[in-house]
Formats: sequence, structure tokens, C-alpha cells
Amino acid sequence: MNKVSKMLFTIALLSGGITLGSIFNITAQGASSVGQPGTADDPVVTKSYVDQQIQKALGGGGNTTTTPPTNPTTPTNPPTNPTTPPATDKPSGGKDETTIVENTVSVVTLKPGEKLIAKAGTEFIIRSGKGVVYSEDANGVADLTDGKDIANGQAVSNNHLLSFPRNGRGIMVQDGNKYNLIVMVRGGYSIQ
Repeated sequence: MNKVSKMLFTIALLSGGITLGSIFNITAQGASSVGQPGTADDPVVTKSYVDQQIQKALGGGGNTTTTPPTNPTTPTNPPTNPTTPPATDKPSGGKDETTIVENTVSVVTLKPGEKLIAKAGTEFIIRSGKGVVYSEDANGVADLTDGKDIANGQAVSNNHLLSFPRNGRGIMVQDGNKYNLIVMVRGGYSIQ
């Protein structure tokens, strides 16, 4: 190809591109919405527009007035739950001492030789000391922090959430340890 034909080809290509670009630009400008934001012509609406339309539909008119929040009232008849005994960290002299505290956390101090036995659904967290799992059967305790089952006699890491699905399982101070075990307890338990 000679110089003149290359030049004509380039000019034709550029002019065709400019013409097509102008046509597409006009089409894109015509696609825009002519309505105001928040009107029926605009598909994206504001919260105030929706509130106005709801008020109109309910027959409340077009103004949107907010009502102040009301304070919750206390029930006139208190629930008939049994009285919950206070939490304790003292052993009961050989007898089982059961403390049931609903949705509260009790801090229990467990001395060496004592066992903290959980009721079904209770949760423990060992805060300080060295503890091991106690179970009357072969099943263990769920360590929800690590996502594993801890068998009878295995050590429990501090600050791990333990879940006791059945009665008769618990924790005790590790053999040979002379320090107390500090445990956070949610639910029912007994110290033996």
C-alpha cells in the first residue's frame, strides 16, 4: 500500500469511530431518568418517600411524624420462679451442695480434692489453676473453644468454654497440685 491509501484508510477509520461514538453517546443520554429522586418515576427511593407512601396507604396523610418511644412496662404478676439460692464457694461438709443460677455467672473456688460436678447444660470456664475432667463414665466434656471432646482425666486449658450435656460430669484440681482452681460457672452445679 502506498502512503496516500494508508492515510485515507486511517482517516476513514477515525471518522467511523467518531460517528459510532456519537451515536452511542446520544442513546446513553436518552436512557437517563427525567424524574426527581424520591418520586414515582425514580426506581431508587428514599426512606422518607416510603414512609410518606405508607402513611398515605394507611390513611394518615402525607406528613411523617415520628412517635416517641415508649418505656417498657413491668408485668403486674411477677413470674412464679422458685427463689434462687446465692452462689457459694464453700464445701458443704461431705454433702452435695447444689446451686442453680439461671443465666448468671458464678465464680467458684475449688480446693484440691474437691470435685465441681455440673448439671445438664452447665458451662464452665477455668480462669486459673490446673484442672482435669471428671466423668463417671467413659464419655467426656465438650471443649467448645477448641471444638473437641476432653475425656475423663485429661487436662483442661484455662479460658476454654466447657459444656456439660449430662449430669455427673465435672472438673477437679489436677493431682499433685496444691493450688485452688478458680472457675466461672453458668448453670447448676454441686461441689463434692
